[in-house]
Amino acid sequence: MSERVLTPRNRGFLFLDSHPAGCEQLVADMWQACPDPANVPEGAGPVALIIGSSAGYGLAATLAGLKRAGIRGIMVSFEKAPTERRTATAGWYRTAATADIARTAGRDLVFLNGDAFSDTMKNEVADLIEQRFGGRLDYLIYSVAAPRRTDPDTGTTYASVLKPIGQANRTKTLLFDDQGVPEVREVETGPAEDDDVDQTVAVMGGADWERWVDHLAGRNLLGDGFATAALSYIGSPLTAAIYRQGTIGAAKAHLEATARTLNELLEKTVGGRAVTSVNGAAVTQSSTAIPGIALYTGLLRGVVGEHMVPPVHQLAALWDQLTGAAPLTVDDEGRVRLDNWELTDDVQAAVAERWEAATTNTIADLADLAWFRAEVQRLYGFSVPGIDYTAAVATDIPWPTYTP
Repeated sequence: MSERVLTPRNRGFLFLDSHPAGCEQLVADMWQACPDPANVPEGAGPVALIIGSSAGYGLAATLAGLKRAGIRGIMVSFEKAPTERRTATAGWYRTAATADIARTAGRDLVFLNGDAFSDTMKNEVADLIEQRFGGRLDYLIYSVAAPRRTDPDTGTTYASVLKPIGQANRTKTLLFDDQGVPEVREVETGPAEDDDVDQTVAVMGGADWERWVDHLAGRNLLGDGFATAALSYIGSPLTAAIYRQGTIGAAKAHLEATARTLNELLEKTVGGRAVTSVNGAAVTQSSTAIPGIALYTGLLRGVVGEHMVPPVHQLAALWDQLTGAAPLTVDDEGRVRLDNWELTDDVQAAVAERWEAATTNTIADLADLAWFRAEVQRLYGFSVPGIDYTAAVATDIPWPTYTP
């Protein structure tokens, strides 16, 4: 097993390597931060399928589901193994750490690595539910953020884009140079053209979520009362032009329409529910790619400080609602809202004021830059408290296996 001293090497917010020990500690910290349930689940626990389980809110859903609901079941993600030149992706190491926690907790979780959009993966999951988990699925959490998707029926590959709709958008964004010096810069993004909207909806809308539910229903694997949630985001008016009103927003609207369609179907067939869960802001590998989101998130943290609700706390609340430990509360669009702490009038007014005042010269006084930069590094296992980054660490960590 190879050992190396790893230091962060990055191009903007994208890091070339990940730190296994840091990723492991980060998962352990999330596990400890997740609140304990009022009543510890007993017995085998409900069967859950989490698609996109290795990062961001999907990882939070996995850990919160383990602790709050005592889930067992199948976790699906798409990660790269270590090579001679590169470490594995951070999600690979986070998955290995999550598997260790599940084993210690006595929960039977199977971790699959592959293309969640493919029918091959859907068949593998269905077979496992049938053969290993008694032929009944209780919950499905859908948390997939991908740049492209190949339709299994047609073989067509769609690519998503981050563009406004109708006209170009000019917005502030936050960057750091190689020495970590912050810069607030204005960037312009041209409007969606040709089939950009359709392509983005095909990748990030509800088509694959619906396909998963249809596939499992076709195999008679949905238990009575089956519930499914797709994780989503609305965000601030400050980022709406590039996000909620842009191509990604069109995909989110399609996701929400899909939830209403699925909810009607599931109510009739298994007495079940389908919802979208609108989560609050967080630093994720996906969000840092969106113009303006980094600046907004840093300013938001500057306003709310320690009152910023971490993903694992938000997903604990979602699991409580899905399992009946708390009432399932939805808005007029059928969405569970976990972002209320972020979108209050006073918080948004304070962030908007800072946004207007934000320049390269003022940003250090307006945003929590130390927190934001550390959060970005922690996505890859760096800047995690308690880790000795001068020590060599084993990088060839195996993917969690299971006994058939």
